[in-house]
Amino acid sequence: MTRPSLLGRLISEDYPRNRVLAGLLIIAFVGLALAPFLFPGTRPLSVATRICIFILLAASYDVVLGYTGIVSFGHAMFFGFGAYGVAIMLARGWVGWDAMAIGLAAALALSAAVAALIGLISLRVKAIFFSMMTLAVASFALILATQMRDLTGGEDGLTFRLPPALMPSFRLVAEPLFGVRIDGRILTYYLIFGTSLAFFLLLLRIVNSPFGRVLQAIRENEFRAEALGFSVVLHRTLAGVIGACVATIAGALLAIALRYNGPAASMSFEIMVDSILLMAVIGGMGTLYGPLIGAVLIVLAQYYLQPGMEILSSALSGFPVLPALFHPDRWLLWLGVLFVTIVYFFPSGVVGRLRALSASRPARSA
Repeated sequence: MTRPSLLGRLISEDYPRNRVLAGLLIIAFVGLALAPFLFPGTRPLSVATRICIFILLAASYDVVLGYTGIVSFGHAMFFGFGAYGVAIMLARGWVGWDAMAIGLAAALALSAAVAALIGLISLRVKAIFFSMMTLAVASFALILATQMRDLTGGEDGLTFRLPPALMPSFRLVAEPLFGVRIDGRILTYYLIFGTSLAFFLLLLRIVNSPFGRVLQAIRENEFRAEALGFSVVLHRTLAGVIGACVATIAGALLAIALRYNGPAASMSFEIMVDSILLMAVIGGMGTLYGPLIGAVLIVLAQYYLQPGMEILSSALSGFPVLPALFHPDRWLLWLGVLFVTIVYFFPSGVVGRLRALSASRPARSA
């Protein structure tokens, strides 16, 4: 038996299995790894930061939805727990790495407890009950976040300072590196990029482990999995806890990136539906590569579709109707059209469709 390569160990032998997908993943990795040098400027760095965070968040949701087969509407709640854990500690004036670590540890403990409690209570019955339970608990958490002003800042949220090394005024080296000043913004970005990459690879290892294979077996036929001796409730609850904890880490990264947190920034239902769920579905559920591709597509569309439409509308100024049709104020309409088109032509997601094409090629040539 040959030993797997370093790349194989990193990605748990779960290769893209499609040249186009492999190319997209390489482009995404190189683009994010070198983003401060390839795309200088505040806005591109903010976009790259958000992509890293939402790749991790969408991947954590895919563990629950794609690999376990249960629909949760409360994943943004755990995202908010992580953001508030860091924000509450730092907003109290305790600026330091230890404050961030304590806040994150408390948020992780809360997320694990809530996820385990929801799973053990509601996963014994029909899946729709679990979905409604997560929605109810998430709504309750959002109400608490908006009303507990002394702790969470209410609807105004919390602003805070980060440790000095992560502040924009910090300089790691005096001279620019390849024309880029290595300041606190760059260090913050690479902290977020490195953390997101490490936990994405960890999730990839988990879903390709024997535990992950059991989750997939439960997703396909829970009665057969139960007959083989596997506890469906226990495995689904553990998957929910893992997904919740990784989402909590993603929320902490969001708070660090924004130096602010509020209910709308991390716990709103729009984040759950318009971002997390769409990223997993459009990219392809049950792959982890799917949420990665979905996060890149959706975040880029959210940031650059409107400016692109403004350019297109100006270029079509000599034509009737078309400038108004592509007016930048209608970017949400075209964003919806883009999503519907992708879902229609790629019902199994972008990654699922690409892998299906690769799997069908040998049969065609035969």
